[in-house]
Amino acid sequence: MNEEKIIELYLHRDEQAIHLSMEQYGAYCRTVAAGILRDSADVEEAVADTWLKAWQTIPPQHPKYLRLYLGRITRNAALSIWRRNNAYSRGGGETALALEELGDVVGKDSPETELDRRELERIITAFLKTEPVRRRNIFLRRYFYMEEIPGIAQRYGLGENNVRMMLSRTRQRLKKYLKQEGYQL
Repeated sequence: MNEEKIIELYLHRDEQAIHLSMEQYGAYCRTVAAGILRDSADVEEAVADTWLKAWQTIPPQHPKYLRLYLGRITRNAALSIWRRNNAYSRGGGETALALEELGDVVGKDSPETELDRRELERIITAFLKTEPVRRRNIFLRRYFYMEEIPGIAQRYGLGENNVRMMLSRTRQRLKKYLKQEGYQL
């Protein structure tokens, strides 16, 4: 079944929407969560949270692309679980490193209000549309999917230092773009 029909099922509060979402997007959501979380139980918790959040938010939300909407919910759920698990420990591995790298650009504290968060998402999305496809994909693999640099380098046939430099320069351009758009850093 296509995305539009599943979204319609959500809008009509038909529980079949959850089952179809699980069948069609379960593996994708597990991949998103596994990029952030290393424990399989935590991954399954994030994915389960995804189905609940989708049910709670559609309606009033009416996503244009269900796969991306579910991916974003999964990512946010996984990050919440990661933060909970790492609240009292130092480090945090690759996820902490990726969040710290991006935090240098968008600020250490995430935006507090939903409006600020949405505006930041809009600006970053607009920025990424200005980037060449390869750079955009590398940026997304690192900061959305939380992939490790060696894996990204291998996927794109690049050296790890090349990937690090590309990400650094992209973050610098993003920081400049955010300032141009009036986003307060």
